[in-house]
Order: sequence, then structure tokens, then C-alpha cells
Amino acid sequence: MPGSTEPVWTPTPERAAATTMARFGAAHGHERYESLHRWSVEDPAAFWAAAWDELGVIGDRGTTVIEPAEDLWATRFFPEARLNVAENLLGHRGPEPALLFHSEDGSVVREISRDDLRHRTGQLQAALRRAGVGPGDRVAAWLPNIPETYIVMLATAAVGATFSSTSPDFGVDGVVDRFSQVEPTVLFACDGYQYGGRIHDRLAPLHEVRAALASVRQVVVVPFFGAGTTGDVVDAVMFDDFVAGVEPREPDFVRLPFDHPWYILFSSGTTGRPKCIVHRAGGVLLKHLVEHRLHCDVHAGDRVFYFTTAGWMMWNWLASSLAVGATLVLYDGSPFHPDGNRLFDLAEATGTTLFGTSAKFIDAIGKSGLRPVDTHDLGTIRTITSTGSTLVAEGFETVYDRIAPDVHLASISGGTDLCGCLVAGDPTSPVFAGEIQRPTLGLDIDVVDHTGTHVPPSTRGELVCRNAFPSMPLGFRDDPGGARYRAAYFERMPGMWHQGDFAEWTEAGGIVIHGRSDATLNPGGVRIGTAEIYRQVDKVPEVVESIVIGQEQADGDTRVVLFVVLRDGLDLDEELAARIRSEVRAGATPRHVPAVIGQVPEIPRTRSGKIVELAVRAVVHGEEVGNTEALANPEALEHFRAHPAL
Repeated sequence: MPGSTEPVWTPTPERAAATTMARFGAAHGHERYESLHRWSVEDPAAFWAAAWDELGVIGDRGTTVIEPAEDLWATRFFPEARLNVAENLLGHRGPEPALLFHSEDGSVVREISRDDLRHRTGQLQAALRRAGVGPGDRVAAWLPNIPETYIVMLATAAVGATFSSTSPDFGVDGVVDRFSQVEPTVLFACDGYQYGGRIHDRLAPLHEVRAALASVRQVVVVPFFGAGTTGDVVDAVMFDDFVAGVEPREPDFVRLPFDHPWYILFSSGTTGRPKCIVHRAGGVLLKHLVEHRLHCDVHAGDRVFYFTTAGWMMWNWLASSLAVGATLVLYDGSPFHPDGNRLFDLAEATGTTLFGTSAKFIDAIGKSGLRPVDTHDLGTIRTITSTGSTLVAEGFETVYDRIAPDVHLASISGGTDLCGCLVAGDPTSPVFAGEIQRPTLGLDIDVVDHTGTHVPPSTRGELVCRNAFPSMPLGFRDDPGGARYRAAYFERMPGMWHQGDFAEWTEAGGIVIHGRSDATLNPGGVRIGTAEIYRQVDKVPEVVESIVIGQEQADGDTRVVLFVVLRDGLDLDEELAARIRSEVRAGATPRHVPAVIGQVPEIPRTRSGKIVELAVRAVVHGEEVGNTEALANPEALEHFRAHPAL
């Protein structure tokens, strides 16, 4: 459990000493992570300059590292620097694979070498320029996690334009909500995609999307599972026709300022229109290099996999592994088709070294009868990362008992807001069950009370960052003066970055995140995190998954309401409800015990797999959910409207 004095894994001294983290720390006089982190926040100019110089950034950094400002958000990093992120991601040459792609059913397997990726990027870069795309323009991609999506991003960055993407499982309204804010000049889209054993056509909805995006001058259709036609989509050409007449070639890179926009990402948008977050090129690249090379110990030649779509920031995070010289292992489809072994089959076949997944996936393996450690050769995996939601202590047990006994398991957390991690792993230190190991280098992370005052270990509060860092967004589009941007991150806790996580320090120096602070529960005026309840409910074998909310009462109090999805054929009866309550009471406190337990057939989730407590809470209170297009299964919300248990 969190706070346990016994680690579940400890690197050998030899393994720890061989990490880039250890070598980087020793080079600057720091043998332990605590000392290295303290230096990184007390002397940020020295740390970020060292990160640029020693982690492989290609470009001219200038002499000024930090240009401070009275307001945190106005701080500038490397104001004299010039770089191009595509030049960095394509900096490793040769015949070795840059991208390895496997389709869901295994019928499509593609390998693209480093040199081939450079030349295809150069070809598309020239085609984009021919179409009039240049610095200041936006290019959007409504594509699966396939090689072409990376090529489009790289070519866009090479010309100095800004890239934005979302996954093809988004419906028309969800795509238009996002891309109408971006105002792209060119839209890349697929003709179809595969998920759960089915082919899903995208040409019909593409026609509607194109009609709703007045800024688009050209639609480019990437053939994937369709017939290789553009259908009746206006201004559409096939990908091969778009690059026709341009031979694959070396790209040329426009070096631009550190703060030049690289990406536009979107918040989940489950309570309203998605925030349209503009990210600076140099800041995201440098932050990712620190996370990949130091926190995750990724080396040139490694094979990095993350289960993600192009609509989640982990896609952008994965792409940056190219700058390290790693091979990206790409998969598009269901992680459970035809069964829960699919991703482990992929890891074994590709020799994956970093296996990235979600807490939800690990929880599902824990509840299944699968034991990949017995059925697969996963000996190449050195690191397993988990994000998307809190990985509870039992998830750590699942990894070490059922998947791989000798891996660095790094639970990481941050988000779309910074396109990176606030807290992450440390390959030189022990792993404790239920804990995120460390605050990330360069970020002065703290847990504070409502006044912004530091709270001691085992006391819950708001997770904040007390200093500026390079991947703070440039701002939001359509936010003149930056008022919405400042309100989102800086006004609730003045002088700090705050994005709404409820957390606590542990005695080991780690972090436990208890969920979103705007989804915390307040029964009897006592603030508790939803993750504490999930951890106990997950122990009940009959429960497949659950969601918990606070329901306001007429007397002004809040009661805890738990909804559960049970195994096939089971019904919630008084005996099972009593057992669930008993488990919660024994493992947490009486205040955590649900006042109401109801059964539902499914839980609503975002398209990146996160459960949507706020949306369910809104439905239970008779309120409208602002943006159901952000959900993978919006119809699931109806199960909570006037639920008989309430």
C-alpha cells in the first residue's frame, strides 16, 4: 500500500549506475536523485542549459537560458534560441527502423527506416509548400496511429507550421469542435480504421467535417482500410496524388524561435467545448528529452511502445522518442482484440524495451486469468509506464507478478495541459507500490492546502508547481489577452501552476494522486479522493469496473454514490453490496463507504479511456453534459439518469 516501507522493486547498483539519470547527475556533482532535483529547481538556468547541451538538442540555444518575469506564465526560456523540432526528431540516420507498425489483426505490418522517414518527410514538406503551407499555418490530422500521421506531423513542423490531431473514432461534432478552433488550411484524414474486429468507414463523416471547416483549402485522404477513393468529399485528393511529382528527398529545416508553436492539443471537453492548448516547440521537445532520456532511461536503438491514439497527448510524447534515436512501435486498434494478449504479442514480436499503457489496462489484466509472464518472452522490456489514471497498489502487484518481475514500473502523471509529466519515474531508485516515484526534474512540485501552504507527508492537498518550466503552454487559441489561460492554471493558487490534482506526499518522497480535485468528495465536510474508493472496490472479484461521485443532498451535505459494472450474468444484491461496503470500510475509512450502490451495464469514458466522473455527476443532478462528443460511449450516460438506486 502507499507509504509502505518495503519497495516492490529496486534496481541493482550496476543497473542504476548505467542509467543516463545517474551519469547526468554525477556529471553535475549529484549522486542521489533528491540532490539532483534540488539543484534542478534551485538553479534552473544551469539545469535547463545542461539538458539542452547534454541530451541532444539540435539548434542554436543562444546565451540567455531564462528570462524571468513577475508573473509565472510570462517567464521565457531560451529567448535567443533557434531550432526546428523535425530536425531534432529526424536527427538519427541510417537503415535501422524508425517506425514499426502492426495493425489490429496483424494483416498489415510495416517498417520504415530512419532514412526513409527523412525522405518521406522531405517529400511531404515540399508538397505542403506547393500547397501554400508555411510558418503560421495550421495542419490538422484526423488519422489513426499509423506511420503517415507521424510523417504529416514531421513535414508540418519542418515547414514551420503547427500540427494538430485527433483520432478517427471521434464523430463529426467532436472533430469540428476541435478543428474549427484550429482553422487548418490542410486536413489529412483516413478513409477507414479498424477497431474490435470491425472496419469503420470515415469518408461519409469526412464529407460533413469538410463542409463545416471553412478554413480548409485541401483535404488529403490517407488510404488505410477503404477502397482508395475520396468519395464525394469536396477539395479532396488521395495522399499519393498530393505528393505526385515530388520525389522523396532530404528535408530542409526552417529554424524558428524556441516559443514557435509546434502542437495544438485539446482538453477532454467533457464539461464544455475543449480547451484549444497551443504548445511551444522548444519547450515540449526539451521537456520530453528530460522525461525520455532521464526519467525513462530511453537510449538510441531502444524500441518504445505506447498504447495511444493520435487524440491523446501520449501520441505526442511517443513521437518525441525519435529524437533519442529510438524506434517507435505503433499499434492501432483494440488492446483486447482478439484477447488480452494482443499487446504482449506485439511487445514480444518487436522486442519492445519501454511498454507504455494505462492503469485501466493493468487493472484489466489483474482481473483476468492472464499471466503474460508465463506465456510470453518479455525479457527485452526494461520499463513499463502507466498513466491516464491512478495506478493503485494492486496494479503494481499485477505487473510484477503477472507481467514482468524485473522492470522499472513508472507510474507517471501530468497531462495535455503541459504535454508532459509533473511527476514521473526514477530508474535509479526503489519503486513503492501505489506511489509515483518522484517530481520531475526542473519542476518545483509541492502539495499545498487551500491557502497555498505546504502540507507534510500523508496530508492531502492540491498538487502544484511553484516555478516556471519550458513546456507551459503559449496559451489558448481564441483567448485574447490570455484571461482564460491564466484562469485555468494560475489564479486559484496565485504564483503557482495548478491544474486540479488532489495528492499527497509519501514518507519515501513519492506522490500519491487521489484523483481530480474538482471530483473529490466531501461527505460530512471531509475531503476524500475517489481513487481511494476505487482501490478498495477493485478488490471485489465480481466488480469489473466502477465510478464514484458525490451527490448533493437537500441539507447541504454530500453523499457518496458508487456505480458498478459486474461480471456477465451477475446482479447486485444486498449481500454483494454489503461486501463492497465492508471492503471499503476495512481498506479506507467509514467516511469512504458509499451511501448508495447501483449497478450499470457500462461506464462512460473519454476516447483516451478516462472515466468521466464530472459528466456522470452532472447527469445525476439533472444537468446537461456540455460535450458528449468527447466520450467514446456517450450513450452510457443514460444509465445514470434517474437511476433507480437514487
